[in-house]
Amino acid sequence: MRVDELSPAPGATKRAKRVGRGIGGKGGKTAGRGTKGQRARNTVARGFEGGQMPLKQRVPKLKGFNNPFRVEYQAINLDTLVRFDAGATVTLQELRDHGLVHKHGLVKVLGRGELDRALTVHAHAFSASARRAIEAAGGKVEVVPSPWGDRRPPAKGNQHTNR
Repeated sequence: MRVDELSPAPGATKRAKRVGRGIGGKGGKTAGRGTKGQRARNTVARGFEGGQMPLKQRVPKLKGFNNPFRVEYQAINLDTLVRFDAGATVTLQELRDHGLVHKHGLVKVLGRGELDRALTVHAHAFSASARRAIEAAGGKVEVVPSPWGDRRPPAKGNQHTNR
């Protein structure tokens, strides 16, 4: 759909006045267009906005969109956790102090590498393989809630309607 294809709802407009049918009565001769000029001669191009940048050129032509509900994690692998001593509790602050993750953002532990010591690991998310490896080494997995909660929209079936 283009701007020039928009039209009012059926029955919302009156029939156009028939003009330019001779000099008798109203709407003869110049037919209400004044005298001379671009609009008198009916030469305004479709979509022309008087020299202003037209809407069709102002609208960005980008592909795709940015999902506002995307959850992005900073990844930490098991082979990175080997630097901590056996029996240690690896918190988000510990990871930040060691320079392994940024100050802000969510942390997810992934399963690359081997873990040969029991650690208690605190993170926002764990891959299934990382969870299995930590628990197989005798450690514990602690899921930390997101600081801003769940930002996803409600599921399609759970939307409430006001009736």
